[in-house]
Amino acid sequence: MDNVTDADFGTEVLGSELPVLVEFTADWCPPCRQMAPVLRALAAEEGERLKVVQLDVDHNPETTNAYKVLSMPTFMVFRGGEPVRSMVGARPKRRLLEELAEVL
Repeated sequence: MDNVTDADFGTEVLGSELPVLVEFTADWCPPCRQMAPVLRALAAEEGERLKVVQLDVDHNPETTNAYKVLSMPTFMVFRGGEPVRSMVGARPKRRLLEELAEVL
């Protein structure tokens, strides 16, 4: 699972051929840490259909503000350079997969 920044968000996320799941995260956020193994597993299982990346909100305020992200973790799915789904809060992998199925 890769980390993205304000600098490479356009290339890595908006320019991606695959749909991209972005987790807006922070070091100080316990639910974000809880989601890390879930996202790693998701990246391993769905890697051919979905790119999974993390963006640290404290170090990347431009992107965080551009998408009006206020709560951590926020998950956004981007397809063709556009956000198509937004979900706030930690969730079990099964539920995350169900929510992603609609946009993949």
